[in-house]
Amino acid sequence: MKSIRSKLLFSYLLVLLVGVAVTLLSVSFTSRFAYNRQMMGGPDGIHMGQQLNPPPQQRVQMQFANFRAAVLESLGYAALAASLVAVLVSIFLSERIVSPLRIMTRATGRIAAGHYDERIGVDGEDELSQLAGSFNQMAGQLELTESMRRRLIGDVAHELRTPLTTIKGSLEGLMDGVLQPDAETYGQILEESERLGRLVDDLQELSRVESGAYTLDRQPVDVAALAATAAKRLARQFDEKQITLSLSLPADLPPLPADEDRILQVLTNLLNNALQYTPASGSVTVSAQKNAEFVQFSVQDSGAGLSPADLELVFTRFYRADKSRSRQAGGGSGIGLTIARHLVEAHGGRIWVESPGPGLGSTFYFTLPHSR
Repeated sequence: MKSIRSKLLFSYLLVLLVGVAVTLLSVSFTSRFAYNRQMMGGPDGIHMGQQLNPPPQQRVQMQFANFRAAVLESLGYAALAASLVAVLVSIFLSERIVSPLRIMTRATGRIAAGHYDERIGVDGEDELSQLAGSFNQMAGQLELTESMRRRLIGDVAHELRTPLTTIKGSLEGLMDGVLQPDAETYGQILEESERLGRLVDDLQELSRVESGAYTLDRQPVDVAALAATAAKRLARQFDEKQITLSLSLPADLPPLPADEDRILQVLTNLLNNALQYTPASGSVTVSAQKNAEFVQFSVQDSGAGLSPADLELVFTRFYRADKSRSRQAGGGSGIGLTIARHLVEAHGGRIWVESPGPGLGSTFYFTLPHSR
């Protein structure tokens, strides 16, 4: 049975049928005894106090009274037996229906106590089974969220520890006279301090976009001007690393109803990611094209590329395909792509990445609707 309604209906009908069957069986077994006792006065056929030869009218009245008493006695036994069996059957059926709810109640208590690995067995296709499936899905999401929370705390602690350790080591070296108080030492301390500040800023921004604690100021945005601004922001870094940055934008791109600062942040984060993972003498190209409903942006690089496993996880916070990159000077915080994903989705768009494989570069795409 695929619904609780049908199960309840079946249980009611079953109790009714069992009651009727027991009543009939009880009547068939007890009617003879009741008839003999009430009508015949026992095995010898003489009722106590009954006259041997009463008048005909009195005899009819006595027979009717005794017959009614025999019927009521038989029905009484039958009703008692039917009620007892019906109660037993009802308890059995109700236990079958209520048992999954008790299991869910216990599982809910364990989830509330922090045991997010708790699951409920799903057996059947009724509403309770669907509820159990939804419960398991919720428990799995809670377990994943808790795992991400723990990993986030560990990642944040690790990311904060790296520049703090460098700063502390440099200061101790200055105090002990191991390091010279020159421009290089102070420059290293300043660089790690700025890295620490970038990480804190990125964490604050991530908290805002994940919680939705921001508003979008949608205005018509010139796509070409937006891409040019993002490229200009990072032009010096690309020149220092000898990476060619180029724009490929058609002239007929429509204006986008978007928050200019947020989409500029998306492009900047994608360009920063390309800058970090593209070797010297490489190239990065920003392009866009229009279709019926969206404008599709792409940031293509000739960098390290991504494996199929990395493609699924690259937008996860603190995830890096090349773990060693996070320890290099000027390395990113590892959450820029996560922020970009939330901002694009907030605009009603989609973001994804494609790569032929490690060492073959990658292309990040995102779409934004050009009409609302």
